[in-house]
Amino acid sequence: MSTINGLPAHILLVHFIVVLAPLTALLAIAAAISRPVRNRLVWLIAALAVITLILTPLTTDAGEWLEKRVPRSEAVHEHTELGDWMLYFSIALVVVAAALVAVHLRERRGTAVPRRLSVVVVILAVVVGAATIVQVYRIGESGARASWSDVSDTPSEGADSE
Repeated sequence: MSTINGLPAHILLVHFIVVLAPLTALLAIAAAISRPVRNRLVWLIAALAVITLILTPLTTDAGEWLEKRVPRSEAVHEHTELGDWMLYFSIALVVVAAALVAVHLRERRGTAVPRRLSVVVVILAVVVGAATIVQVYRIGESGARASWSDVSDTPSEGADSE
């Protein structure tokens, strides 16, 4: 999939990752910390994590297709390199979601969840969640620089100067 309705697929797909990955990360952190949040949102978090994982390689593949069709620059190269790492963060979100599901199922069965396990899940969720949010920001910022670095602060000739 290289284009969608005539537009590069990467430009459209990236919006899903930019929204879903941080949203999933934040919800996972909240669910790891709060049992009521976990009870209500654990299956949504699991679904969002899997959707993010599925969309990540589609987005990066579309980005690599687009990379071959734009002028080479250090900014484009940096964006591509950072984007290639997103798959690992998406996999980590699925692992966190699976851990949350495991804790949730134990709680629903009335099986005590060892304190150590709860602490490990909280730490895992916070570390993976924060790292994912930072990585999405880094990828997005580098992509914006690659796309918009040649835009001028002054309007072009004949343009309105609002």
